[in-house]
Amino acid sequence: MRLYSLSIRSSKNLILSLLILSLFFISINARPFVFILSQDDLKDLTTASSNPDGVDSLHDSADWDDFGDAESKTDEELDSGSWRPIFEPDSSGPSLTSESDAVYYASVDKMMSSVSNGEEKWFEEAVGEIEAVASEGHAHSQSVLGLLYGMGMMRERNKGKAFLYHHFASEGGNTQSKMALAYTYSRQEMYEQSVKLYAELAETAVNSFLISKVSPVIEPIRIHTGAEENKEALRKSRGEEDEDFQILEYQAQKGNSPAMYRIGLFYYYGLRGLRRDHAKALRWFSKAVEKGDARSMELLGEIYAKGAGVERNYTIALEWLTLASRQQLYSAYNGMGYLYVKGYGVEKKNYTKAKEFFEKAAENDESGGHYNLGVMYLKGIGVKRDLKLASNLFFAAANAGQPKAFYQLAKMFHNGVGFKKNLPMATALYKLVAERGPWSSLSRWALESYLKGDIGRAFLLYSRMAELGYEVAQSNAAWILDKYGERSMCIGEAGFCMNSERHQRAHSLWWQASEQGNEHAALLIGDAYYYGRGTERDFERAAEAYKHARSQSNAQAMFNLGYMHEHGLGLPYDLHLAKRYYDQALEIDLAAKLPVTLALASLWVRKNYPESFMLEVKGITVSVLEVKARSPAKKEQAVQCIDSLPGVYPKVETWVENVIMEEGNATILTLFVCLLTVLYLRERQRRNVIAAPADVVLPQQPNDHFEPERSSHCTVKLTKEQIKKHSEDPSDNWSYGKRMKRLEFGKEKGRPKETFTIFPK
Repeated sequence: MRLYSLSIRSSKNLILSLLILSLFFISINARPFVFILSQDDLKDLTTASSNPDGVDSLHDSADWDDFGDAESKTDEELDSGSWRPIFEPDSSGPSLTSESDAVYYASVDKMMSSVSNGEEKWFEEAVGEIEAVASEGHAHSQSVLGLLYGMGMMRERNKGKAFLYHHFASEGGNTQSKMALAYTYSRQEMYEQSVKLYAELAETAVNSFLISKVSPVIEPIRIHTGAEENKEALRKSRGEEDEDFQILEYQAQKGNSPAMYRIGLFYYYGLRGLRRDHAKALRWFSKAVEKGDARSMELLGEIYAKGAGVERNYTIALEWLTLASRQQLYSAYNGMGYLYVKGYGVEKKNYTKAKEFFEKAAENDESGGHYNLGVMYLKGIGVKRDLKLASNLFFAAANAGQPKAFYQLAKMFHNGVGFKKNLPMATALYKLVAERGPWSSLSRWALESYLKGDIGRAFLLYSRMAELGYEVAQSNAAWILDKYGERSMCIGEAGFCMNSERHQRAHSLWWQASEQGNEHAALLIGDAYYYGRGTERDFERAAEAYKHARSQSNAQAMFNLGYMHEHGLGLPYDLHLAKRYYDQALEIDLAAKLPVTLALASLWVRKNYPESFMLEVKGITVSVLEVKARSPAKKEQAVQCIDSLPGVYPKVETWVENVIMEEGNATILTLFVCLLTVLYLRERQRRNVIAAPADVVLPQQPNDHFEPERSSHCTVKLTKEQIKKHSEDPSDNWSYGKRMKRLEFGKEKGRPKETFTIFPK
């Protein structure tokens, strides 16, 4: 989770309440970010409240209509130039009002087909068509050219041209180019330009949120866990093919109302790998309300208030929300208060009643209630304006993960309301909200392609998202390049990428992800500099990257820093610091116990026996005496074997996971071991069979049909006394021939036994 904690030093009233508050924003496998406010960041709220030229002017501005507009728009309208008609052809989609639009979508579709089928020529043709349309001023085509020049696809990589094309596209209304420009400005710390674009995009995203409750967080799925595929997350994203979903659907069909609600929610938002389908969502919610499910009643109220798949009807919306609230579903009070504060579905606006509903929700820890009350106190709607109380309410809502509260705080920092103007803070908060806009559908399409095995299409979609500033997409695209190599269908400047181009692009993507706090990305950047992958070998820059990853509590980075200190690679030779880093790695991750133990053994040997112990020459391990007998040239070639031991463990572990533990191989290996066990036990049983004469009684085996008198010969173990006794007995019908002497002892007498072959006389 991303954690935004605000630590504010000694101030009356507001400071004490803010000291314990943290702002949380849900993200998958992302490192925590911490924003710190000092006393200087706060304004005198009393003075600010009475300043008619300051807050009042903002308060009266149309930009501060924080309850939003219920007039819903389709995703196509919100995300102009979206690729939705290509990936969701059943959706309504935008009307192709010009021939340029038709060429644009046909060309993008050809690009997708090219990377899916490995047809380089198709991609080149598509780029030519898009370039021709872009030259006529078609904004969406210009946006695609911005991607091509930014990534270096069939065109020489040129960040300047990429910026210009995105600028023209954003001026023409392309929202994805606005995201790309905002991210570019923020990377260059040009916050004046960045914050304006992110504010516009965040407002668009907020208008798509629910009115009564927190919308489910739809984050891009991280398809890897570092070095390996994130199989658990991918399993849960297989939509209707997922076993868990099928079980849930079966329960819903049997009349389980919570299951009906969850399936309806999945279809309404497009969760768990499902396509958004408001018709199916409405059907499941309708079935659930017949069973009395309050949450489904609330969602039906939302659907009618927003007109999602049905004709908008505020009166019906209020009825459903009221029914839900009567079943103690306190989040429904937020929707009811919203309708009263806007005057929708009721006779007239009623701020007093709206405030009562918001307070009921807030008293029961509903983040929406805190947020809505905060807006009322900020703007003085039906109450006396109180910026201090409004700020506390917004922080409480943000603490519970309310995205609208992040948007509100971003506006406060942006406009200097309650806090001093802080554009970097405002930019970061706006970005969090903007990334939840309808353009995030790119992630869903990329994941669908990946799950279908279409790696090339998935990589191209993740590349588009990476350009928009999505850290998860940057990480996923880089991982695909490293994992799949040529199968990634990476398009370079003159065709499919060569190895060097893939390494350079992966390096660039990992670097961008590391800038946004991805600790694994920082680790891989260090590895790239350490081993010279896609860049020149540079131990000092590798150490800097490892230190960045170490600051994010990465155990592997700590281990690497210890190794570099131990060997003086890019860092000063210091065995004490090396030990400290090794110890820290073990404290962070107990799985590092074996490599850390071996590394500490290496330190001990290096400190106490710097010119001895075990050495390895060209892969052959030799002892100290053997090394002393070698020539000086041989000694120079020798490297200490103990140094390589920490690196052996991960290789063995990887081999076991990839070979031994692979499902098919594991099954075959298990059967083989079972077969060997059975054969061993049968052989052992056969060898222990003793054909005893006269006074020797043998235990009968269940399947033992051995009859000594009918056999031509058999083998037994007898002592010399037994042999002598039976040889002298005239009634004995057996003769004994010595075959071999066995090196074993009898359990009882401790005398050596010999093996003889017995023949009937």
